[in-house]
Parts: sequence; C-alpha cells; structure tokens
Amino acid sequence: MYITVLALNKLHGSRPLAINGIIKLVKEPDNKYDTEAIACEMRYFGKIGYVANSTNTVVKGCMSSGRVYDKIEDEYFAKIKFITDHIAIAKILTSDEYIEEIENPESDVHYLSENSASE
Repeated sequence: MYITVLALNKLHGSRPLAINGIIKLVKEPDNKYDTEAIACEMRYFGKIGYVANSTNTVVKGCMSSGRVYDKIEDEYFAKIKFITDHIAIAKILTSDEYIEEIENPESDVHYLSENSASE
C-alpha cells in the first residue's frame, strides 16, 4: 500500500524527507478537522505532516488516510520511496518488512516505536 505524505511542517519544510526514510504513522481520532487523520513523524523532527485524505491531495495510485485507517494499528510505519516538493510517496511496511527494520539496529524504527523495546 502506498500513501501520499503531505509535509506540512513550516519550520522544516521538506528537509526531513529522504528516500528510504522511516515514517511513524500515528492515528489521531480526536483530530478536530478529520477523525481519520494519520500524523506522520520522523526521527529528529517529530511530526512532519499527515497522510493525504482528499481527492485534491492524494497522488494517483496511493491510498487516502481514510482507506488506510482501518488497515493499520494505532502506530505503524512506512518508508519513503519518492519525494517532490512538500509531498512524499511512502510504502506502508508489511509485517516482513517491519521485522527486517527491527532486526536492523540502525533503523529509525527503534527510535520512533513505543513498542520496539518489547518486541
């Protein structure tokens, strides 16, 4: 599954975005603008933006946050595959890909996950 990440952080702009960078996806059910909002966080930068949820912002071939919302846990991970301006396309990690990241001691998953210490 691919998603469009809108990097909304005015302080950092698109600087945090890097090919193969790990993004932590965090559901925000109490978000006042969108109850299916999924925030995107990165190591060193914190929240960098959101998964797109509008027909005007979702890149063709990607899933909106509304379509992804019930398919992921409250905390999940994706890897950036493409970047343009303030938009990135990321691939949501499969279970096997997540395990590979956990087995890599250099992976940002270890710094972003609240659960990786217990896995």
